[in-house]
Amino acid sequence: MKKVFGIFCLGFLLSLPAWGQTQSQGDARIHAFGTYGLRYENFGTGAGIEYFFAEKFAIMPSYTKLFPEVGKGSNFSFDFRYYVSSGSSQLYFMAGYSQNWENTQPDGAGTRRNYVGANMGVGAYIRLTDWVGLSTELKFQSQNPQDGGFRIGLAFPL
Repeated sequence: MKKVFGIFCLGFLLSLPAWGQTQSQGDARIHAFGTYGLRYENFGTGAGIEYFFAEKFAIMPSYTKLFPEVGKGSNFSFDFRYYVSSGSSQLYFMAGYSQNWENTQPDGAGTRRNYVGANMGVGAYIRLTDWVGLSTELKFQSQNPQDGGFRIGLAFPL
């Protein structure tokens, strides 16, 4: 948990010099990431596409395949992001819709559950080069299992 907090603080500090700048409407990024649940320690991998529909505002649908200790799981999120900074380091706040699917057995014969809820969080995009950036996010989901999670990955501007 200390490492997660440290990475988040580093991303926040790197974004401070760029506050007040804006994002361009029509920009888009493809994200590939890994995710880790802080309470239940579930690991997952996923992808999404982010689209700036207005200055400083973006939407990002994403799909995550979860790998719990027992069974199967997946998540779909549709998030709205508000960027408070731009430039090489970009901080944003997000809120959105999230849906989890889980099955208690790995072969698919177990109990199937479907949970719908909201999520919210904070994240940062740090440009590494013109064609790739580091994407981090700390998010809490209200639906079962009501777990906070950390996401880290790469984002490729289109």
